[in-house]
Amino acid sequence: MLKIPTTTVDLLKKQKYSVPTVSGAKRAHDWDNFMLDNAQNQNILGETSNSAGRGFKRPRLDNSSKYSHLKASKIRDVSNISSAGPTIYTQRKLAASTPTATQNPLLSLKHSCYGLPDRLVQNFASLGEKNLVYTAPTGGGKSLVADVLMLKRVLESKKAILVLPYVALANALVNTAIEDCSINDLWIVVMDELHMIDDDHRGYLMELMATKLLSIDQRTQLVGMSATLSNTEMLAQWLGAKFFQSAYKPVPIKEYLVYDNNIYSVSTCSAFLKTASKLQAPQKDATPTPDRAIQLSEHAELKRPVHNAVVALTMETVSAGYAVLDFCGSRGACQTTAELISEAMPQAQDCSEDCLEGRKEVLCSLRSLSVGLDEVLERTIIRGVAFHQAGLTTEERSITAESYDNGVLKVIVATCSLAAGINLPARRVILQGARMGRDLVAPAMLRQMRGRAGRKGKDEVGESYVCCQKEDIEEVGQLLEADLPAVESCLTPERRGIKRALLEVIAVRLATHPNAVQDYIRRTLLYHTLDHEALNLMVKTTLDDLLESQLILLEDDDTYKATQLGQAIVASSFTPEDGIFVHVEFQKALRAFVLDGEMHVFYMFTPVQCTGLGDINWQIFRKEVENLDESGLRVLQFSYIKPGFVNRMANSGKQLPETTPQEKDTARIYRRTYAAFQLRDLCNELPIHTIARKYDTPRGFVQNLAQTCEGFAAGMIQFCARMGWGMLRSVLEHMRDRLKAGAKADLLDLARIPFVKSRTARVFWEHGLKSVRAIAAAEGKDLVPVLLLAQPKRSKINGDEEAKYHEKLRVKAEVIVGTASRLWEREQLVDLEADL
Repeated sequence: MLKIPTTTVDLLKKQKYSVPTVSGAKRAHDWDNFMLDNAQNQNILGETSNSAGRGFKRPRLDNSSKYSHLKASKIRDVSNISSAGPTIYTQRKLAASTPTATQNPLLSLKHSCYGLPDRLVQNFASLGEKNLVYTAPTGGGKSLVADVLMLKRVLESKKAILVLPYVALANALVNTAIEDCSINDLWIVVMDELHMIDDDHRGYLMELMATKLLSIDQRTQLVGMSATLSNTEMLAQWLGAKFFQSAYKPVPIKEYLVYDNNIYSVSTCSAFLKTASKLQAPQKDATPTPDRAIQLSEHAELKRPVHNAVVALTMETVSAGYAVLDFCGSRGACQTTAELISEAMPQAQDCSEDCLEGRKEVLCSLRSLSVGLDEVLERTIIRGVAFHQAGLTTEERSITAESYDNGVLKVIVATCSLAAGINLPARRVILQGARMGRDLVAPAMLRQMRGRAGRKGKDEVGESYVCCQKEDIEEVGQLLEADLPAVESCLTPERRGIKRALLEVIAVRLATHPNAVQDYIRRTLLYHTLDHEALNLMVKTTLDDLLESQLILLEDDDTYKATQLGQAIVASSFTPEDGIFVHVEFQKALRAFVLDGEMHVFYMFTPVQCTGLGDINWQIFRKEVENLDESGLRVLQFSYIKPGFVNRMANSGKQLPETTPQEKDTARIYRRTYAAFQLRDLCNELPIHTIARKYDTPRGFVQNLAQTCEGFAAGMIQFCARMGWGMLRSVLEHMRDRLKAGAKADLLDLARIPFVKSRTARVFWEHGLKSVRAIAAAEGKDLVPVLLLAQPKRSKINGDEEAKYHEKLRVKAEVIVGTASRLWEREQLVDLEADL
């Protein structure tokens, strides 16, 4: 009889691991030392040690403990037949997880403390200063490669840039360096997530930046990395680079399909597809035998098989003392699932003192934020569960992510965006379907989510579970079987990138002669993917379009030169299309700028592309229009906003149609106006959480709007500077400072101090602390009562938690006083130097 397929639970029962880690030490699990009094009784795991010779016993949960409301279903073994063929676990026999120790000095990459495979060390040695394209699975060590290559340059006193998927800033830095001839100081550029190069919104800037660097006769090493590249060789050809492809996974991962309360082991994508097809077959005898089965739940909340499976698999892992990542398809599903799982977690009184104190500390940190503590997080975090999605503020996401990484929280329920941008590994990853909203996720995104299971230095093994509904199972099977799409250039006419590319190289004088332009084009990724004759025609058409738009000129010597408008567009990091739109808006503003109010400026500050800032609530829009004064109504008139149309939309309950170009332009105007209402309130000291309630939008969206508009405002100011509109630039600079401070003009001086923004700054002012000098002269403990007045209303907390809350505010007060003191000392020094 063959062996039963192994799971995390089986492995823990049978094996002990001794795995040296890259980080040098494993994460402590003492925070989650649940129910130590009962751990020796009924537990689901045998005794294990997470490192030989340390005598450490991993904390466990008693599965028979009394839960507050829900009890997770038990999972039992069913099959006694293992899947045929090799699995990912066989890698462990073929390749050691960590090389053996050597006697080399610490400065050598061969030293065992770095944990680098010999092949990798050899590749580093052979690379030299050549460009590199490197692809490896998620968790395969790409970040380590980037760190070593950049550190090598930094130690040589050279400059390096690490480019993340959103590369607008990096592209702007390269443009500036080319213009002021300082580009020779840049020796290495590392492009992480290289597959994002074909992203229509910002990723294509990576190609623009890399092509410009390839066109310069100087030694800037380009390094591209990704876990999801299918055409590595072609990208390497474009960059003139060496390329390395690795399928090595330091931590083996086992994959499972969960369907109708049954768990099926899947060793390959083809096996997954085959299993999915059998489960869809009408013949009962064609259905494959599951490896394990999840018992039906007696709770109404867990009647749906997917919900039952998610809670059961999550609790099984948490009971073993490990961490879980649950992925959901929407923000609402994240919050609902987090609450559902928390109901099955142990009550606070059943947790160890250290565990409970750690979670109370997290709640205290969240409570001390200016937005206050989210009501759902207040209920779930005490049980060791949090959710992570765009509706939370940056600070909330940072605190919950750090607490999970430290072992304080055991479960994070997240949207798909977490997989792409944050390194939070887990023993077990559970996908609640494979959709983002209504659409299936892309193959690359799915691989990134599953790749979060089992990370080096955190876990010895990993598991991923895809929980499917009946209507999705075949599509998910095909998705897992699908090849990764080839990365393509975004410079094609239908994707509009070529117009910006040509305008930029002409504006920074990198290519002004037609021959130089052709040489630049030959260095693009597009040149390697498009017919050259068609490409030449496309370049000629685009140059003619730029000439017609008056963004460039053709000089008498047949060279191209950017016009003042073209220079302004490049300096402000706008696309040509958006730059022309902004120019038209400014022309209207110069003829009739409404200066007896603020709405016109806030409308100008709203990004041209604001589709990601949420939908319009037309009832709220109508109310804000009705409350406008005469100045605000004139702004609506200049912006072509029709109150009658707003009223019709509010009565219909529909959203704006955005099918035709005209409909898209109309939607853009109304979206920008709706966002301008929120910016106005932000600058008039309404807290983020108050604005979120007022406009029926998540507070993370409000914060993101403020941050996005701050960056867009900087571009608008650059645009005015290049166009020679000095007075308009001054007005915009003042309003940008107000936007950054979230306050009126009289508080701008105070708002230079960290944590003293918006409502907090106003409370300080009202209590006599009206200057940096006044705050610098104060005692930290004396500011705590003032900070308390600035905090949002909160529920009552007990004495111990109240003391911790006050301590958090005292620490914040000390930071405020310390920063104010340094600012004041700096001002005094400047004044002294001016008098000399």
